[in-house]
Order: sequence, then structure tokens, then C-alpha cells
Amino acid sequence: MTGPLQSKKLLRGAKVYIHFKDEYAKIEHIDVEHPKLNEIIKDKESTYAAGKKGGFFLGLKKPMLERLRKIYKVKSKG
Repeated sequence: MTGPLQSKKLLRGAKVYIHFKDEYAKIEHIDVEHPKLNEIIKDKESTYAAGKKGGFFLGLKKPMLERLRKIYKVKSKG
């Protein structure tokens, strides 16, 4: 875990839940909720997650990256 860096944008107010199996969830999972995330990853889109020291990494597909860059006005670096 690298913590704060100039190249990172803190997403204040994000809510993270461990959701256990119940009438709303068929399997246990982790929910990360924030309105800005719905602008980047649309409903029913899937992506890739992998564990890393101190948390996890969420990879984004090209359409998601394009939306992310547009929202934060960042140009692609190669």
C-alpha cells in the first residue's frame, strides 16, 4: 500500500461494506459505494480485482478508463 500520492485522487465519502448472504445477496461480497463510481463503472459492467498489500486493486476496462479520464480531465499516457 503506497498511501497518498500526487497521482492519486482520494474519493471522500466512499462507503465500503462486507455484505453477507441474505435476501438481498446470493453470495458474500464487498460493496464499494459512491456516486462517482457509477459514472466510471456502469450498472452490470464487470471488471477485475486482485488483492494487494493493504487492500485490493480494481482494474478498469477501456470504456471505464475513458469515462474516468473524461471526469477528471486526465489525458492518456501512451
